[in-house]
Amino acid sequence: MQFEFATATRIVFGPGRLHEIGTIAAGFGHRALVVCGASAGRAAPLEALLEEAGLFHERFPVPGEPTIGLVEEGVRVAERNDARVVIGFGGGSAIDTAKAIAAMLGNGGALLDHLEVIGAGRPLERPSVPWIAVPTTAGTGSEVTRNAVLASPEHRVKVSLRSPSMLARVALVDPALTASLPPATTASSGLDALTQLVEPFTSSRATPLTDGFCREGMARAGRSLRRAFEAAGEGREAPEAREDMSLAALLGGLALANAGLGAAHGFAAPIGGRFDAPHGAVCGRLLPAVVSVNVAALRRSGPGAAGTLARYDEAARILLARPGVTALDLVAWLTDLVDSLATPRLGTYGIGPSDVPDLVAAAAVASSMQANPVRLSPAELAEILERSL
Repeated sequence: MQFEFATATRIVFGPGRLHEIGTIAAGFGHRALVVCGASAGRAAPLEALLEEAGLFHERFPVPGEPTIGLVEEGVRVAERNDARVVIGFGGGSAIDTAKAIAAMLGNGGALLDHLEVIGAGRPLERPSVPWIAVPTTAGTGSEVTRNAVLASPEHRVKVSLRSPSMLARVALVDPALTASLPPATTASSGLDALTQLVEPFTSSRATPLTDGFCREGMARAGRSLRRAFEAAGEGREAPEAREDMSLAALLGGLALANAGLGAAHGFAAPIGGRFDAPHGAVCGRLLPAVVSVNVAALRRSGPGAAGTLARYDEAARILLARPGVTALDLVAWLTDLVDSLATPRLGTYGIGPSDVPDLVAAAAVASSMQANPVRLSPAELAEILERSL
């Protein structure tokens, strides 16, 4: 048995831990770039804490999906303000932008030189400048991953900037920051977290270490995702459910960064590059079909696939919290879950049958697809998409 594991240098978790951000950030310098979401006012409490600690900061809002151009602009803003630490405060878009800015601040040069698929893919030679991740949604797990997903509108695709040196110095996860998330964001981010637990658990690169994270995370997401969504719709905070989902997202990030993902994320990258579709909702809508098609393909593979099939059965028992259930029950449960969370079908975003061949071709070579537990044919990949339209 051989495997490696890497994650953020330090993880700080718990309600109210945001209050430690000033002291934490001051340990890296007294000039910060705060990369936040479009609703910049949400970052006001963090900025007040930085000011109390004597830190000068410049705000850099991310209005939507992170793009190559946005990262390049952020690098210029950070250099102009002599930022010594970058803080990503928000959802996956803000955190991935902060991660990429920190990486390019430490390395210089052209971003395209280091991007996968559309760039030269050259390794980053130097570490990122120190950066701190403070997620305000419970979904991407980007606070503990080593890549930043960036959109290239010109190429109509999302690609990764990736390096072990891009891991955060500190991941500060305060579940209280997710308390006011609306139902749609709760659902989309939560489905992303769930997918990032199921896929690494059944991945061809799963390890005993990531298995533990996935088992714990699936148990928490299985009991709390629906509760958090319902509470959001009723205007309740549901702190226990929010804490479960924040931890599930963190555990999913730890797992995917070290065990990889699968077909749902293999499709999510080209879909996100070509259509205005929320990443988590896309993953959630794809997941039931991905599990169903993977299980069918594994059963056709013969006795050698028994171990992976058993993992899908185990995932069913954990998520449904019932003994004796199987992968077929898991597919039914996932289908009911995404419907009950009002998750749109992919056709809602303008994806139609004519798009299937191009998306299948793009997904087949996506980095996330390489860890899928079984190699899927173009016809099987098309079936996944067609069942999700």
